[in-house]
Amino acid sequence: MTPPPPICPCLKRLLQSPNRLRYVAALAAGLLLAAAFPQLGIAGFAWVAPGAMLTAAFGTRGWRAFRIGWVAGLAHFLASLYWLLNIPVMKLAPFIGWLVLSAYLALFTGVWTWLCWRLSPMQPADSTEGWSLQLQRFAATRWTQRALWTLLCAAAWVALEMVRARLFTGFPWNPLGASQGKLVPLIQISSVTGVHGVSFLVAWFSAALFCAGALLAAGGRYVRYAKLEVVLPLLAAVVAVAWGLRVSMRPGPAPATLKIALVQPSIPQKLIWNPDESANRFAKVLALSEAALTNKPDLLVWPEGVVPSFARWETNTHHAITNLVARHGVWLVLGSDDAAPAKNPRSPDDYDVFNGAFLVSPAGEFVAGYRKQRLVIFGEYIPLSRWLPFLNRWTGMYNFAAGDRPVPFIAPSLRFKTSVLICFEDVFPQLVRTYVEEDTDFLVNLTNDGWFGDSAAQWQQAANAAFRAVENGLPLVRCANNGITCWIDAQGRMHDPFFPDTEDAYGAGFKVVSVPLLGGAKRAPTFYRQHGDVIGWACVTIIALMLVARLARPRHEP
Repeated sequence: MTPPPPICPCLKRLLQSPNRLRYVAALAAGLLLAAAFPQLGIAGFAWVAPGAMLTAAFGTRGWRAFRIGWVAGLAHFLASLYWLLNIPVMKLAPFIGWLVLSAYLALFTGVWTWLCWRLSPMQPADSTEGWSLQLQRFAATRWTQRALWTLLCAAAWVALEMVRARLFTGFPWNPLGASQGKLVPLIQISSVTGVHGVSFLVAWFSAALFCAGALLAAGGRYVRYAKLEVVLPLLAAVVAVAWGLRVSMRPGPAPATLKIALVQPSIPQKLIWNPDESANRFAKVLALSEAALTNKPDLLVWPEGVVPSFARWETNTHHAITNLVARHGVWLVLGSDDAAPAKNPRSPDDYDVFNGAFLVSPAGEFVAGYRKQRLVIFGEYIPLSRWLPFLNRWTGMYNFAAGDRPVPFIAPSLRFKTSVLICFEDVFPQLVRTYVEEDTDFLVNLTNDGWFGDSAAQWQQAANAAFRAVENGLPLVRCANNGITCWIDAQGRMHDPFFPDTEDAYGAGFKVVSVPLLGGAKRAPTFYRQHGDVIGWACVTIIALMLVARLARPRHEP
């Protein structure tokens, strides 16, 4: 394990300030939130952590409130994204990337605490006013004011998740709602609201819990009313769970099924980058496939990153693939790099390289191909490298080109239709819904998580992917280089994450799963697939309007 880094000087100064207890509380709140996500995955902590951030910043405004929220966010992201340190490149690069990304993402929690206390019904405190008096003033506000404020806190959380999912190509990893993935009845509302609806509900309850705690701390006559603070979000949660139970337990028609063999070779990333190991690792994939095909599956699936060359263009690789499917009469979905003449060539030999996926028929024909649209910054492309080519030499990375559309993979003889997502494309809800049509049977995610060793990254991505299944009302099949290879049903339940009769999710092997098909029918679209992030954009609009109204208000007004 990499030893924890020394505390940074700025954080040290914060903790040594007169209000250091606030920053200690913020650190605790951030770590509490991190523990709500896999691998610990204690979902209940997410219902407490945002309220704990509000507690740490209680009585502050402006820059101080922002700093406290930023410290909480920094603790959260440093803890939950620790797996970035496992990337097997230059020693300092993962460490710097981990710090920079965490510090950037923490800006959103900083803005959240600033927004919440900027929109608070309580007037700013005098600099000499103690906590006791502040609590009395907060408790003295009207219940309707506090109830509206908790709704605004939840809307602000969702609005910032929406921005984070889109700004600088977006990084929507671990939205608050994703922590609730194991609570199957609760997450069914995602088919209407998307994952942001679950985030809203959790943040709303947490803010209301803070209000209840504030009234209890204020004491006196306020204690008897404390329980009323959580009535509305608790009622909303109960309604959501009741509706989710009804949906998730509703029996459906006995569907046709597709028997799929998923190959997980668990090749370390260092070997994937080592050209001397190309033949050995491809031989391992072929050997695992031969073993999997003894189960007579209808479809064989290989993950991202395990084909050592261009499957369509390199002769030996192409022959090995086409011979395999022809001998066994099986369809194959695989991840492989692809190339095409550059759109803006600098020379006649200039080609664009894509991270791609292909559907291969039993006749050995490459009948469909998809090119990844959402690329990983500093992993698959370097910003500005076209104008600053030294960046490629400095980082040692190659720039992939991005695809421009989803591509359906259709196997007429098996009567199935799917679309492929590559790598972390399955964490973008607004992207995934565009891959689904009314006759899409299931989605496939091909990913290579060998970058991060045996860590929480695999479980976190799978937890995010579960929401894509619920949002779009169809199964999602995941095939990973090393965990988590599984399939997720339309209600978000994860099936077969471990190899049979083991607790091993990261090792090498294969899994054979049966996934339901539509059988030629058409799927009724979910509200989310039809309309997208209506709830999310509503939150963005409300917060923007409220903030403009509050900033425009004369200072002497309440």
